[in-house]
Amino acid sequence: MSGAELLSINPATEEVMRIFTPHSAEQIEAALQKAATTFHQWRGTSFKERAALLQAAADFLRRHKERLGKIITMEMGKPIREAVAEVEKCAWNCEYYAENAEAFLQNEKRESSAAESYVQFNPLGTVLAIMPWNFPFWQVFRFAAPALMAGNTAILKHASNVPQCGLAIEEVFRESGFPPGAFTNLFVPGAATSRLIEDPRIAAVTLTGSEEAGIQVASAAGRSLKKTVLELGGSDPFIVLADANLELAVRTGVRARYLNAGQSCIAAKRFIVVDPLLNAFQRRFVEEVKALRVGDPLDPSTQIGPLARPDLLSVLEQQVNHSTRQGAVLLAGGKRCAGRGYFFEPTVLAEVLESMPAACEEVFGPVAALIRASSTGEAIRIANASRFGLGASLWTSDLELARTVAGEIEAGQVFINGMVASDPRLPFGGVKRSGYGRELSEYGVREFVNIQTVWIGLQQSG
Repeated sequence: MSGAELLSINPATEEVMRIFTPHSAEQIEAALQKAATTFHQWRGTSFKERAALLQAAADFLRRHKERLGKIITMEMGKPIREAVAEVEKCAWNCEYYAENAEAFLQNEKRESSAAESYVQFNPLGTVLAIMPWNFPFWQVFRFAAPALMAGNTAILKHASNVPQCGLAIEEVFRESGFPPGAFTNLFVPGAATSRLIEDPRIAAVTLTGSEEAGIQVASAAGRSLKKTVLELGGSDPFIVLADANLELAVRTGVRARYLNAGQSCIAAKRFIVVDPLLNAFQRRFVEEVKALRVGDPLDPSTQIGPLARPDLLSVLEQQVNHSTRQGAVLLAGGKRCAGRGYFFEPTVLAEVLESMPAACEEVFGPVAALIRASSTGEAIRIANASRFGLGASLWTSDLELARTVAGEIEAGQVFINGMVASDPRLPFGGVKRSGYGRELSEYGVREFVNIQTVWIGLQQSG
C-alpha cells in the first residue's frame, strides 16, 4: 500500500517542515493484526478501567495544549488561539465519555414473552477512522473517545496534509496508558484506503470529509457490508428573520462564517436575510468583516489564517469569480492576499442567487454569501434548496415561530439565536448529501456497537 510521500507543509509560509513515508504493506498488516488482537483483550476491560485511561488522555491534552495547538497551527494554518481551544475541547469530550459511557451502554430490560429479555451493547471490533484536516484533533477525538469507551479499537487514516497531527494524537493515547493496538495512526495514501476498508479485521468505518470522499468510502464499505457513519459537507443557512436581534446576529454571523478561515462543514455559508433587515444587516456585517485581522496564525491577535492547501485557494477563487460574473456583488475582499502563504481576503458577496456557486456549492473558505428573502416562508424555501443538510442557524425573537420553523428545516441540527457548534452532549450529523449516522451524545457511542437482543425462556422442569 505504500505510495507517494506525505508532506507536512506550513500553509502560512509554504515551507516543507517534514516528509513522511507511507507505511509499508508489512507495517499495515502488523498494525491491523495488533488492533484485532488488542480488541479481544480491550473489550474485556471494565468501564472503570477504560474511563481512567480516557481521563488520563484528557489530562495529557490539557497539560500539553500549547504544544499540540502549535502543531495544528503549523500544519494546517488555524490561528493559535483556535487551535489551543480545539485541544481543550478534545479534553472535554474525553471527560464526558469517561463519565457517561457506562450509563449510555447499560443493559436495557424489555418486556416480551420471555422470562427475561434485555438489550445489550457489545463492541464491534476495530473501527477505521478516515479523518479530515480542518479540525485535525477534534474530529478524531469526537469519534475515538466513544468508540474506545464502547470497547472497540481504532485505526486512524488521517488527511495526508496533517501527518504530524496524526502522530501527536497517537502519542496522546500511548502516553495516557492505552494498550498498544488500541489506537493506531497509519500513513496510508487516499487511493489505498479501499483496501483497508475491505480487510476483514476492519469491522466498521467512520468518515468526516467531502461529499465525494463519502461516496467512495460508502461504496467500498457497501461492497464489504460494513457499517459506516459519514459526516460530509455542508452549505449551512444562517436565517435572519425580520424580528431578529440585529447586533447579535451580525456578531455571531461573522464568527460563524470566518472561524478557522471559513474551513468548517458547519460554518454559516448562506446568509438568508428577510427584506426589512437586509440592508442594515449587510452594512454592519461588512464593517465587521473588514475589521478582521489576517496574518501569521501563530500571532495570538490573528483572526484569519491561511487556507490549508493551495488547491483549496484555487477552488475558492474560482467560486468567487464565477459568482461575480453571474451577478453577485463584491462588498469586501474577493482575492488572494499578496505574498507567501495560502491566504485569501475575508470576502462578502451580496445579491447572491441560488444558482450561483457561492450558494449551490460548498464554499470552504472565508467567503460569505448574502441572499435576499421576501418572507419567512421564502427564507425556509431557500434554506432547503440545497443538496446539503448539516446545520442551520435561525434568528428571531418569536420562539414559538422558531420551534415551528426548526421542524421545517432540512438539517441535522438547528440552532435558534446561536451559532451551530458540536457539543459532546448533543447528537451531531446531517441529512441529504451531508451524510448519515450520528456522532457524540448517547447516539454517537451506540453507532459502533452490536445492539444485541437477549431472550431467556422459562426453564423446563423434570
